[in-house]
Amino acid sequence: MKKEVCVITGGGSGMGLAAAKYMPKEKIILVTGRTLAKLERAVTELQEAGYEAYAKTCDTSVRSQVQELAAYAAELGEIKNVIHAAGLSPAMAVPEKLLRVNALGTVYINQEFSKYMKAGSVIVDISSNSAYMIPGFLANKKTFTLADTDEDLFLKKCLKLPKMLKDDYKSSGLAYGLSKKFVIWYAAKCAFDYGSKGIRVCSLSPGLIATDMGNLEAKEGGSLLETAAEKRMGTPEELGFAIASVADERNGYLAGVDVLVDGGSTIGRNYR
Repeated sequence: MKKEVCVITGGGSGMGLAAAKYMPKEKIILVTGRTLAKLERAVTELQEAGYEAYAKTCDTSVRSQVQELAAYAAELGEIKNVIHAAGLSPAMAVPEKLLRVNALGTVYINQEFSKYMKAGSVIVDISSNSAYMIPGFLANKKTFTLADTDEDLFLKKCLKLPKMLKDDYKSSGLAYGLSKKFVIWYAAKCAFDYGSKGIRVCSLSPGLIATDMGNLEAKEGGSLLETAAEKRMGTPEELGFAIASVADERNGYLAGVDVLVDGGSTIGRNYR
């Protein structure tokens, strides 16, 4: 009988690696990202904690690399859990790169891994509470649908508003919010597309988290902490536990929704 495999993109550090440490130890853990040295350090940590763990580099914005990753995971065992935590934040990339990695990367992960996954398996796509700050009318379903049929037109339409902003950070911030709004929409779409196969799909939206990426955004995103219940950033361990819980196949009736894990900062904007 094949061992079960949990694949974590962006698993070399932060909440992705933290999530790996909350997964059952009888599962094989495959961490992936763009930097091999970081992944190898993560594998060492996981092995020292008693896991069977492997690393494979992958740029999730390149479909061919995602295809190679999915095939490799299937060789290790039965793909049971896919946690798609890889992504870029506004301080890390220009608008087009953000959309290619965060939005189209989600398309590639869900499409390519679902080809190997069986009933009872799970995909969790990581979004962001920034998605909740994007007005609903900007999340155009007709535009989002293009991600499956015409990637160039999808990017062109999504980039129209960000390109109009003169401030580089605000431009990237809008593209980031749109990309994460798309992740929530696409995860819900996949929940119904894959539901007949018994593959459960949902998304999870963290708030500002004390990771390397989160610290890059702390200055501009600090206002999010003002409306959080405890006025603090989340820890990678807190998010790791939440992600692992959502990704657990025993949580079988949680599908097609976004799980908001942001310390109350989103609801806090309107609570008082």
